[in-house]
Amino acid sequence: MSEFEKLLQENFAQLQRYVKFKIGNKHDAEDIIQGVCLTATVKFNSLKNLSAFKAWLIGIASHKCNDYYRRKASDMNISLESLYESEIKMGRYGISEHNIVRDTLDSLGDKEQQILYLYFFKEMSQEDISKRLDVPLGTVKSRLHYAKEKFKQHYHHPKTSKGEVNMKKLPEYLPEYIIESINEPVFLVVFEELPNWFIAPKKGEEITWASYDMPNRNITEIVHSKVTSKVLIHGIEGVEILTEFENKGSEYTSSSPHIYYAQLTDSHCRWLGESYVDKNGVKRFLTFLDGDDFISEWGYGEDNCGNETHHVPYGIITRSNNLITVSTDKHVIDVVGRYKVKINNSEYDTICIMEYFENGALTEQYLDRNGKTILCRRFNKNNWANKRYGKLWTEMLPENERLIVNGETYVHWYDSVTNNIF
Repeated sequence: MSEFEKLLQENFAQLQRYVKFKIGNKHDAEDIIQGVCLTATVKFNSLKNLSAFKAWLIGIASHKCNDYYRRKASDMNISLESLYESEIKMGRYGISEHNIVRDTLDSLGDKEQQILYLYFFKEMSQEDISKRLDVPLGTVKSRLHYAKEKFKQHYHHPKTSKGEVNMKKLPEYLPEYIIESINEPVFLVVFEELPNWFIAPKKGEEITWASYDMPNRNITEIVHSKVTSKVLIHGIEGVEILTEFENKGSEYTSSSPHIYYAQLTDSHCRWLGESYVDKNGVKRFLTFLDGDDFISEWGYGEDNCGNETHHVPYGIITRSNNLITVSTDKHVIDVVGRYKVKINNSEYDTICIMEYFENGALTEQYLDRNGKTILCRRFNKNNWANKRYGKLWTEMLPENERLIVNGETYVHWYDSVTNNIF
């Protein structure tokens, strides 16, 4: 028996369970499973880390299941009276866009899902639906109206917390700071924090951090994270991180609390999953075995290995003042230089790590010699989330600092700092 055959045999039952949970039709599920096995056979040589075989296999299955529903839906652009298909949520780099149409449809009853599918996805007329379902035209009209109203009611996940958590105090306005380039070699640092979340996933860790809008510098959100216990997720050891949010005026603050799962090894730090209770009281889980749904928000690195903890410059991202060059169109992290950061009457010798996202976001994170974040700054590509805002960021924030990334304008949006510097 070959190595591939052995690994497939060991994980075949989990593959079957995953696909059959995703696909209701038994025969279609079997076809997809066969397709997954065929693709895995052809692409097996591209898998460099055999310990990631299960996640890799489920990732292929996730793609196949998504393709199946795309074929059924034909067109996934739902235009329910100008409702947007994306909304703002928290991801591995803070605020991101998230497709919630599928989650919303999942929260509706079978009849509501059916008629919305026929009317919007299949583009059938009400008369054709009447014939298809063998019900009166009046019933179709009333059922469609009811389904659309239910969709609107369920569409928006809550974005603000209840403010019940007693957060550690951070200033209402971010103090002025100065960032100066240092013409010296970068120092080596062990960076164990989850990037842009400022907590190392290991026992005893706890952090409070806040975000501040620019250019007003006013506080918009306070986040408190604490490692609460060890966990075992799909055979991977990690920790549970309880995260609670306090809204200070931002429309983006996530529901509180959330639970995140992450892992720290000698060489890498990575997310394993998240769980939260939605507005309907349903507890939702997302883990590294959920394919693109997870990878798009939390994944990073080859076979989702995570972020390296020992950072050195690779030259993938280079910086000269406000001119940034990224030699890839993929998500990447790199060290771009050494900087002196003066903030809150203190001075820090730091290295700057930049994280570039292919969807149009960029962060720069300044770390001290202990690998702790002193300051994190978020920039948006000029047309980031343009569908939602309808304006360019240079129009919305004309006074804010700008970076030029591969010839494109990026605009400074907000900063984050932790209670370590106060």
